[in-house]
Amino acid sequence: MNNKQRVTVVGAGLAGCEATWQIATRGIDVELWEMRPQQGTEAHQTGLLGELVCSNSLRDDSHMSAVGVLKRELRALDSLILRIADEVRVPAGSALAVDRLRFAERITAELESLPNVTIRRGEVMSIPEDGLTILATGPLTSPALSEALACFVGGQHLYFYDAISPIITAESVNMDVAYRAARYGRGGADYVNCPFDREQYERFVEDVLAADKMPLKSFERCIYFEGCMPIEELARRGRDTLAFGPMKPVGLEDPRSGRRPHAVVQLRQDDTAGRLLSMVGFQTKMTYPEQRRVFRTIPGMEAAEFVRLGSLHRNTYINSPITLTPTLSVRGREHVMVAGQLVGVEGYVESTAAGWLAGFGAVRRMRGQAPTVPPATTALGSLIAYVTDPERRDFQPMNANYGLFPELPRRMRGREKKEALAVRAEVELASWIAMSDLGLRERLCVTPSS
Repeated sequence: MNNKQRVTVVGAGLAGCEATWQIATRGIDVELWEMRPQQGTEAHQTGLLGELVCSNSLRDDSHMSAVGVLKRELRALDSLILRIADEVRVPAGSALAVDRLRFAERITAELESLPNVTIRRGEVMSIPEDGLTILATGPLTSPALSEALACFVGGQHLYFYDAISPIITAESVNMDVAYRAARYGRGGADYVNCPFDREQYERFVEDVLAADKMPLKSFERCIYFEGCMPIEELARRGRDTLAFGPMKPVGLEDPRSGRRPHAVVQLRQDDTAGRLLSMVGFQTKMTYPEQRRVFRTIPGMEAAEFVRLGSLHRNTYINSPITLTPTLSVRGREHVMVAGQLVGVEGYVESTAAGWLAGFGAVRRMRGQAPTVPPATTALGSLIAYVTDPERRDFQPMNANYGLFPELPRRMRGREKKEALAVRAEVELASWIAMSDLGLRERLCVTPSS
């Protein structure tokens, strides 16, 4: 199936298609494997390449969001997926939304037209041992390949379900209300604690129970197990269940008053620089608007800036900080690369970006060139730095967000900060393109909208 003169790409979702395009258009043969339609999934409906499953929106397209900046970067990097998305976009305000059928049809036609791309239909059940391979099979990787991947990276480094808690920016927490403390003082003041009195807690439980929830898909029916129970399911079991579970206040006296609150929400540092805080034990099936509304009733989180919202769903992904290099090669077995949601990025645009980087890395490897990745000051570079940081523990998938970007030299907030981060990312990406022999025009392809 593979040889040293070509690259094998397994999976023809957005990441696999992007990687294939980047490799093939630089003159290297690609063998692209897609198991559909011979082997279907519980989510896909067609055998087309690049089929969008959950939504026809590629999210915000302005520089007020990091994913908007990421899309600008992908356009500058000659992304196939973004070019076609722009060609088949439909009205959606500031979001980039597409006609899903035309989108998949165009991607399929583009790749089928390349003379050095061979598209194979069938399930790949093992990881090729020779040549260079990119695995981009996505969150619904087949059981056989999942088993092979678990053996390849070590079973403890492969996950099959997400139990994702929300992440907020540290600067958005009101520390006049919240306080730092570790349970019983062990380990220093490592957690930010948002305290509830009895009345506040009772109102919070009522809000959680009444909030709109996301409907489960058929392939998510088996995900409720005790280790990652949604908070609304815990609240349904009894009004005090949360106070004896993830919101337990024991050992967390407020150092300012010496009193123990009735309940607490704990926030744990999520990045090395301390810019992001994760809500401990707050996986949820509440809709995104409801999460923002309900969680902003938590004392100290009234102005919380969410960089990732919670979820609980099936998602096959690897422990990338332990398993992958920054160029998305498997550590110690560099002939295998991983792309898309398998690396622990969330979202179609992020998956496309990981596919672009894997494809670019494969080209450099085939040409005998040294690996290189975009700087962490860019949206793409900051996302890859997050998912491949070897110091990261308790890894969970992540969207592109401004909380991942390194701090600016001067303290800013709000719109001013986002605009400054977007401008810096544009400059840094252009400089990286000029230095990295990409063969691309050294300019961004679109002007950012406001």
